[in-house]
Amino acid sequence: MKKFLFVGAGFSGAVLARHLATHLDAHCLLIDQREHVAGNCHTSRDPRSGVLVHRYGAHIFNTSNQTVIDYIGGLTRMVPYVHRVKAILPGQGVYGLPINLHTINQVYGVTLSPDQARELLASEARQDIDTPANFEEQALKFVGEKLYRLFFEGYTRKQWGCDPKELPASILKRLPVRFSYDDSYYHSTYTALPHDGYTTIVEKILDHPSLEVRLGVSFEPEMAAGFDHTFYSGPLDGYFGFARGRLGYRTVYWQDSIHAGDFQGTSVMNYTLAEQPFTRIIEHKHFAPWESHEQTYVSVEYSKETGSDDIPYYPKRLRADRELLEAYLQDAQTQPAVSFIGRLGTYRYMDMHQVIGEALELGKRCVEAVGASRPLPTFPVPPEQLL
Repeated sequence: MKKFLFVGAGFSGAVLARHLATHLDAHCLLIDQREHVAGNCHTSRDPRSGVLVHRYGAHIFNTSNQTVIDYIGGLTRMVPYVHRVKAILPGQGVYGLPINLHTINQVYGVTLSPDQARELLASEARQDIDTPANFEEQALKFVGEKLYRLFFEGYTRKQWGCDPKELPASILKRLPVRFSYDDSYYHSTYTALPHDGYTTIVEKILDHPSLEVRLGVSFEPEMAAGFDHTFYSGPLDGYFGFARGRLGYRTVYWQDSIHAGDFQGTSVMNYTLAEQPFTRIIEHKHFAPWESHEQTYVSVEYSKETGSDDIPYYPKRLRADRELLEAYLQDAQTQPAVSFIGRLGTYRYMDMHQVIGEALELGKRCVEAVGASRPLPTFPVPPEQLL
């Protein structure tokens, strides 16, 4: 029987371990330094309010990948959910995000048709920017000065802790502008939330006789002894003891409070201006509109640089980070008995559905490799795609 060690019991490790246990009859040990499974998707009920809380920030399951839809649907009851994000500008109003026709009409005090709104933004856009070199240039070319200053500049400074000119233009490409009144945040085929939370999903994935889970255990390299292969979903630089330096991450933290009734009337309210120290407020009970609670659980979210004791969240991927990443990727390929997986192991921003889909695909490749007596893949995708 093959023996595999998994570092991390989030979706990436859990999905992959279950696949290998099922298809290879392998024994898989999963360790996690935290006292729960599901990683940053962990959900649990607040004992005072009864609200199901997203303990590490808002997580909305959305995907157009039918394989992932079927996989999750076979594990739990998923409830269709339309995620709507609002942005509040004190003294000015509340606006819908992503920017849509309603947002444009509100900001400019007009009542434009879709074609008229397109013409307006085309006239506002910076025509002198051909190929945007950074986030700010992409925004100015995309939506113009006014919308950029209101909704992106301050929020970006708070979220990333740097001048938007230092960030790659690709970050903004994930934020569409809609010339309709559609204010749903995602345009995926399927958007839903698990009726009983994300942690119950991961617990079900891990409910297999060949899977063993040990929580509150930090990884040490000598733990790999006795295992045929290690799947590591911790920070890539951390595996090498940060020998070349630390990759840049932003982390987030929250100030939580409980209130009577309804605090803000929606799940996520962004605070986009730089003078507001926090980035957004999350009201968790709106993630379960099928439930009823007399009290509400609120989390005010802040962003900061990741310290040595913090949980890394968002890879910054600035120029220096990419250079450092390339060196660590070369180091990783000298470790034939280790596969680096997930967001942290590959230093990428990934949504939940991407993590699950990639773990399922990697599982198939691993089964094929074992059957053909080939080495297991070091990464879920070619290293050049990670840069």
